[in-house]
Order: sequence, then C-alpha cells, then structure tokens
Amino acid sequence: MNLTTSIIQAGTGCASAVAAQWLPALQAACDQYQINTAQRVAAFLSQIGVESASLTAVVENLNYSAQGLLATWPTRFTEQTAAQYARQPQAIANYVYAGRNGNGPTASGDGWAFRGRGLIQITGRANYAAAGAALGIDAVDNPDLLAQPANAAMSAAWYFSTHGCNALADTGNTQAITRAINGGLTGYPQRLQLYGAALKALAA
Repeated sequence: MNLTTSIIQAGTGCASAVAAQWLPALQAACDQYQINTAQRVAAFLSQIGVESASLTAVVENLNYSAQGLLATWPTRFTEQTAAQYARQPQAIANYVYAGRNGNGPTASGDGWAFRGRGLIQITGRANYAAAGAALGIDAVDNPDLLAQPANAAMSAAWYFSTHGCNALADTGNTQAITRAINGGLTGYPQRLQLYGAALKALAA
C-alpha cells in the first residue's frame, strides 16, 4: 500500500512538511513489516502519532514537574520523592526504568541510556538489543541510532508487528493495540481520533 503525505498527516496529526520528510522511511518500514492494509496503516500511524508527538519527538522527554511525575507514575512517586526528582530528566529516567526491560539498577545509568527512542519510543536495554538485532544495528552500544529517521520508523514497525498489532488491527481492536504499545491507555481518545482520520484519508 502506497502512503502519501496527506495519509501520514491525517494519521499522525503532523504538519504537511513533516509528513513529507517521514514519507520514505515510513513507506519502507510499512513494506518491511506487512503494515499493508487500510486498518493496519491507520492503526500504526495513529499509535506513532501519539507516541512521537506528531512525528516531532524521537527521544523521550522526561522533564516532568512534580505534579507530572505523580500523574504519570502514581505508584512510583510520593509527593516528597516527586519534589526531589522534578525537572531532572536523567535522574527520573534512571529511577523509573531501573531493573525493568533488561536495565540494571538506578546507578547503572541504563534508564537514561535506554530511554524511549524512535517513533514508538523503544525503551529498555532488552528492547534495544532486540530491535537492534532485527534492524541489523548495534542499538545497545549506540542507542542514538534508534533516533535516526530510518531506524526510528523501522523500529516502530518492528515493534508493532512483533507485538501482534497487525493481527489486532485486522479486527479493529484499537484498545488492545494501545495497551500493547503504551502499556496502558494513555492518550487513547487522541489515538482513536487519529485512527478515524487515517481511515478516512486512506479511503479517499
């Protein structure tokens, strides 16, 4: 299925110029991972649109206020620890991602090194290793490779495909796709709106 700038724009909420920049990388990624039907493309674009702030963020922004930390990780922070970590992205990453997805303890620095990158925000040493192996790059020793446009798009399509999202898209199960990508339903109304917009653009 051939993507166009208008389809990408509708599905991710990005500007026309941004859609044009991402078109070659997204086309290659969709071709590689069988994201090749209207439902699959709409589901994929709507998910990466939210995860990457409309294709503008390929590295996770962890510059949270105390209130933001409490809202995002209510079980990980108290009012006291939230105030202690507020506006310290590196410290926040090392704390919240310690001991998860193959990361070492807080002191290892893995949380910051392997914070979310790419259009689907691949996170954690184990996920970087798996994505790197699939893409033929050393993402563990060179994490910033996942922020390069071709790899940012390809790693997102790889994650979408390997986490069963093509099959879920075939049944229109947008909630299950969102949980597979996000771990919860953060931004679900926006994902649903973009999904609908993408389907409309694909049918035009």
